[in-house]
Parts: sequence; C-alpha cells; structure tokens
Amino acid sequence: MRTDPAPFDVPTPSGRPRVVSGVQPSADSLHLGNYVGAVRNWVRMQDENECVFFVADLHAVTVEQDPATLARRTRVTAAQYIAAGIDPERSTLLVQSHVPEHAQLAWALNCITGFGEASRMTQFKDKSAKQGADNATVGLFAYPVLMAADILVYQAHAVPVGEDQRQHLELTRNLAQRFNTRFGDTFVVPEPKILAETAKVYDLQQPTAKMSKSAASENGLIRLLDPAKKNAKKIKAAVTDDGTEIRFDREAKPGVSNLLTIYSALTGRPVDEIVAEYEGRMYGHLKVGLAEVVTEVLTPIQQRAQELLDDPAELDRILARGAEKGREVTAATLSTVYERMGFLPRLEHAGTPLG
Repeated sequence: MRTDPAPFDVPTPSGRPRVVSGVQPSADSLHLGNYVGAVRNWVRMQDENECVFFVADLHAVTVEQDPATLARRTRVTAAQYIAAGIDPERSTLLVQSHVPEHAQLAWALNCITGFGEASRMTQFKDKSAKQGADNATVGLFAYPVLMAADILVYQAHAVPVGEDQRQHLELTRNLAQRFNTRFGDTFVVPEPKILAETAKVYDLQQPTAKMSKSAASENGLIRLLDPAKKNAKKIKAAVTDDGTEIRFDREAKPGVSNLLTIYSALTGRPVDEIVAEYEGRMYGHLKVGLAEVVTEVLTPIQQRAQELLDDPAELDRILARGAEKGREVTAATLSTVYERMGFLPRLEHAGTPLG
C-alpha cells in the first residue's frame, strides 16, 4: 500500500503551530473593519499558536510615501496592535524593515518566480490600473513575492488572510514547494487560514462596499483612534434604508444590516437578539445604541495606544525586542536557503563563518 511522505515541518520551540500576518502602516488609524476582521482574530490566536505579527512598512513603499508620515504611522500602527490585545510577551511583534531577512529572502524567491506567474496576480492588475502603467513600480509588481518571503522566512504553518489574498497564499505555497523540490526540503508549506466566519464590516455611507481606508467618503469609516464624538456623528449620519423596520436583510436593507452586524460583532450578541431589543423603535435609536457600544469598546484601546505613543522610547524598545525574537528564526531560515542555493558563507577575519 502506497503512503505519501509526511510534509516537511520545522517544529516551533513551543510545539504550537506558527501563525504569521501583518498590516501596512498606510493610515493614521486602523478602522473598525481592520479591528473586527483581522486584529481581534489575531488576539484570539495567541492562545493556541506561536504568533508573529508585523507592521509591513516595506510593502507600504510600493507606492510613494512621505518619510516622516511613514515613520509616524508605523509607530501608530504598532501601538494599536498592542492596545487592541496583541501581547509582545506572548507573540512576536515587529516592524518588517527591522528584519532584513524579509527582503533578502524575497530576492532569492524572485529568482525562482516566473514573470508570467507574477503577471497573473490580480491585485497587481487592479492596483496598477488605478495608478497608471507608467506609475506602477517594480516593487508593486514583485510585492506578492515579498509577501511569500514574509511568510516562509518564519516557517509559518498557517496564515490568517481574507479571501482577497488567497491567490497570494497559493503563490507562496507554490514557491515553497518549488524551492523544496529544487534544493531539498527547506520551507514549511503554509496553509491558508481563511476567516470565512468573520463578520464583514461595510462602509457607513456605501453599505454595499467593504469598509476600507480608500473609502470615497471619510464619513464611511469608523477609525479606532478618532474621538468618540466624531465616531458617534458618523454613525448617526450612516445611510439606512427605506421604511422604519429594524431587521437584518443584507439585500433589501444593507444599511441597517451593517449597523446590526457591527453591533453584534462588538458585543458578541446574536443579531436576532439585538433586533428583538429594538423592535418597534426607530433607526435613530439603533444608531445611538451602536455609538455607545463603539465608544465603550474603543475608549480603552485609545487610552492604551496614547500611553504607548507618549513614550516612544518604550514602544521602540518593544519593537526592537520583537525584531530580535523574529531574527532568531529568520536568520536560521536564510542561512539554510543561502547554503542550499550555493552562496558562499561570509567569513569573519578569523576564518569562521558568521551566523
């Protein structure tokens, strides 16, 4: 009877699977969709996984950035991770550019990635179409390979991503398998952890479009760091629907359904229970109630984030320690990759290999 060989694995020190994910520092605040759809799930994953979370500043520069703004947003994003529940003692929290092995491995992977293969990435097509062909950079074209390096350099077992990133995860798996076939077992082939059960948060002004930092109107976003009064004003101005009945119907009543989804996601209460509470009441009552819930959830996050931002030296120390922890894994991975590709080891003056 034929049995397939067990997949190549690199066990973690804890024996738990390693999970890797990150978000670009492309705004002055995360929005509620980021929190509900990604960060809050990361917090839960810390219980059963060895987690690496990073601020993806290398990805951010695939489009033009003001240097001072990028630096500020990198700290702000990291502070929000911690304030939202990412524990630097339980997880590895770092800035992508602080770990040079991300970029070094990306170059090695670029050299085994087919041009046509990279050209088929749908997100590059979408983003380059928005920027114009003459403005799209080589970095933007190659960023799915950098994303693969972000994952493989940590020997990740699973990657929590949205459905829109599934194609990039498939590229990552293909590159890992290709390298392993060509040079010998080196990389863990990661599994996508598609969070299908995660509530989708939609734009307050366009409730058929996902909440996004690129929203057509600032009023469509609930930002984690905005003052309570500002967020409450946006919620009260949220687009609702014809009629007055408060019920969940994504097709017929997308505006009200979005408010109910956010309410449920932040409180943990079933939508049906919330609908029953507001039976016979007006949309305005639901909006007031939701504004109170949003304020209750976001206030402690805002306070903790501000504490960290008021002490940048301490925040930088946390990130430096995260980079040290990350490099304990990434340096070993890159050393193996370089050896198997045939690169000569760099020697110290005494004649012994570095690393």
